[in-house]
Parts: sequence; structure tokens; C-alpha cells
Amino acid sequence: MSEIKEYEEKMKKSVAALEDEYTSIRAGRANPHILDKIRVDYYGAPTPLQQVANISVPEARMIQIQPWESNLIKEIEKAILLSDLGITPNNDGKIIRLVFPELTEDRRKELSKDVKKKGDNAKVAIRNIRRDANDDFKKQNKASEISEDELKNIEDEIQKLTDKYVAIIDKAIEDKTKEIMTV
Repeated sequence: MSEIKEYEEKMKKSVAALEDEYTSIRAGRANPHILDKIRVDYYGAPTPLQQVANISVPEARMIQIQPWESNLIKEIEKAILLSDLGITPNNDGKIIRLVFPELTEDRRKELSKDVKKKGDNAKVAIRNIRRDANDDFKKQNKASEISEDELKNIEDEIQKLTDKYVAIIDKAIEDKTKEIMTV
């Protein structure tokens, strides 16, 4: 049964990857996690934004970025403009502000479709892990390493894991869609 654990770990990683992707999809509110993937050129090295600035959310639809070194303002601005955030940064020489506009109904629907597509891709990944696991255990059965009964029990166990993680993904899709569609 320890082999099943490795497949469950893969399923957990698929769900974690989806949740990570969802944090970068912006709903109407400002979420500092949308900046997680942004890298700033810090003395020639691409450095995560969180490591060169203080990031805060003073209002529901605004993120404030205060660089620890004032000479980084231009670099941070450049990194934000090159990202796919679609928000133009404003700066006063000391602080950069990102103001999130209200999402239009069309944009909300577009984002919801994207959320569903990413969720469906994660479900496909879970099902692929199930297929790989079943193939692996069928090979073990053919090689007489495990009996037919053990194979049946393992397949049932893997199906239960698959159902569990698909349900987790469905809930994540539902929650993120609700967050996006809430005005």
C-alpha cells in the first residue's frame, strides 16, 4: 500500500498547483498573491518582488508596494508592466500603488471560464495519475508480485483517491468562480 501513497502525493501536488494558479487570477479585490510570480532585476539577479519591497493592501482594491531601496522603483514598475497583470502602476517616488478596477461582467465571465479550464486540466492530471497507478499495479500483478484480490483492492483504493481529489478540485473551481462573480 505504500506505493499508493506516492500516487496520492502526486494528486496532492496537482491540487496544490491548481490552487497556486488560482491565487494569481485576480477577482475584484486586491490580493498580494497575484504578485508572487513577479521577478525584479535586483543587481542583475531576477529576485521575487516580496524580497525587495514591503507589500500591503491598504484598501480593498489597492496594493501598495514600498521598495526597501528607492532606486528599485523603476525596476519594480518595469516588472509589473511586463507581467500579465494588466494594471498600470502609479508611483509617487517612494511608493508604487496598484489600483484594481471593478471587473466588468464580461471580464468576470471570461475569468470564470479560465478558472473552469484550469480546473478541468487539473482533473485530467488526476485521472492520468490514476491511469499510471492502475497500469503500474497491473504490471505487478502480471509479474505475480501481487494477487488478483490485491490488485482489485488497490484499484478500488486508487479510485477512491481519484474521486476525493476530483471533488476537492470541483470545490476549488466553485469557490473561485463564486469569488470572481461576486460584485
